[in-house]
Amino acid sequence: MKNRLLLVTCLLVSGAAVAQSVPRKPLPIIDVHVHAMKVNPNFAADMCPWFLKDMPGSDPNQPPPSFVNTDCVAPLKAAKSDAEMQTALVETMQRLNMTIIAYGDAQILRNWKKAAPGRVIAGIGISSPNDMSVKAFTDSLSSGFYEVMGEVAPQYQGLSPSDMSLDGYFAAAEKLNIPVGIHMGTGGNGMANLTQPKYRASLGRPFLLEDVLARHPKMKIWVMHAGYPMLDEMIALMGANAYVYVDLAGFIWSYPQAEIHAYLKRLVQAGFGKRILYGTDFMVWPKLFETSIGLIENADYLSFDQKRDILFNNAVRFFRLDASKYK
Repeated sequence: MKNRLLLVTCLLVSGAAVAQSVPRKPLPIIDVHVHAMKVNPNFAADMCPWFLKDMPGSDPNQPPPSFVNTDCVAPLKAAKSDAEMQTALVETMQRLNMTIIAYGDAQILRNWKKAAPGRVIAGIGISSPNDMSVKAFTDSLSSGFYEVMGEVAPQYQGLSPSDMSLDGYFAAAEKLNIPVGIHMGTGGNGMANLTQPKYRASLGRPFLLEDVLARHPKMKIWVMHAGYPMLDEMIALMGANAYVYVDLAGFIWSYPQAEIHAYLKRLVQAGFGKRILYGTDFMVWPKLFETSIGLIENADYLSFDQKRDILFNNAVRFFRLDASKYK
């Protein structure tokens, strides 16, 4: 009897040790703002996160400043080819148990979806009526390949999101029950001078969405970049429209950390913790995911449940996903 008890005890201890040695699968994460684009090695520069902590002005008689800053201890390395990008992206998604909502080059999207089955949700964006006809856009949404309308970025084209030239596209998304992601707020330091002459900061005001939301009352929309820095308008718009969410993309890794935390904390304090989505505005830096996730995970003013809402639960609700498929 004594030997049998000893054997059972040894088996229990051994089983516990094995269980502890098997790494637990990370809790799932959904990144709602990823750009799928071909890598141009000539323009794929390394980047220091939070590089806009110092934004000196420039001079029109001098060469334009770089969009990113590499003057830090450990800048994020840019991928130098499509193959390198895909390999790093797939490895990161599997390691972090991450799913992405991505938009951009159709072939890149197909390659990513094939390489990471079940982890890539494709979106198609419109920024002006010159991009494609309403019929072509509707046909694309109806194909089944695209599940999201995004990124919609009329601000870069000098258009209000409520401009009637875009209304047919929003009507198609509403009819097909497709969520919409729209760029609002900041476009980066000196954007109108450097690369986007039609860009207007005033066209990033969240209140400019009110007319299109009124015309399409069943459309679900998330405001990219959380309308930064127009926080009061963003809070007022969300308060008036129950189907409006925000993502944290872009400013979460480019602006000063104290500024990011102040903006995020205010959104949560205002009662919108259930409508904040995690996003990166990912482009060419594979380590950007860990960098931006770390900012959320290290936010001491957020509870564990609030972090899980931002990183996963809110996206499941907004995009009407089956949470059990992502555990």
